[in-house]
Order: sequence, then structure tokens, then C-alpha cells
Amino acid sequence: MAEHVLCDLEDIPDGGARGFAVERTLLLVVRRDGNLYAYVNSCPHIGTPLDFSPDRFLSYDAKYILCSTHGALFRIEDGHCISGPCAGDSLDPINVAVHNGQVKISL
Repeated sequence: MAEHVLCDLEDIPDGGARGFAVERTLLLVVRRDGNLYAYVNSCPHIGTPLDFSPDRFLSYDAKYILCSTHGALFRIEDGHCISGPCAGDSLDPINVAVHNGQVKISL
């Protein structure tokens, strides 16, 4: 597995999300209550990216990850789809950690 530095932790505000491209893989990282959650940026329904504009991954109330194509909602904590055409499916998780203030993932 290769480790990649995505950004500084302070670049992702708590309650926010950011998108990244690493080795031709689109990713998203959500920061909530001091925890980081990372997933492949691809809806399990038809494989489209989840964001409708850069870094716009969350529902209006910021409680869920939102697929902009069909409105599917995914729990931030585990990527499980709770509503929409892919209900019951899940986003593909990515190992994420913070080291020396930097957000790092392993692919």
C-alpha cells in the first residue's frame, strides 16, 4: 500500500468535506466531531462522482454524504446508503489518518 499526503488537517473544517484525486482515484474526506472519514468518490448506483461542484459532498444539514446525481444519502460514519436508488449499499472506505498535522491515506 502506498501512503499519500492529501492536505493539512486544518484544510478540512470540522463539519466539512473535501475532494481529492490520487493515482487516478477520486476520493472524499469528511471531518466530523474531530474524526476523519474517507471514501472513494463514486456512487454505488452508477459510479458517478458524488459532488455536484468541488467539495460539495454533504446534505444541506451536513448530516449525510449526498449523491448529487440521484439524491442518495450515506451515513458519514460508515458510508452506508440509507435512502435512494442504492439503499443498502455502501461507499468504498479508504484508510485515513493524521500524522504531524497532515491528512494521509493509504491506497
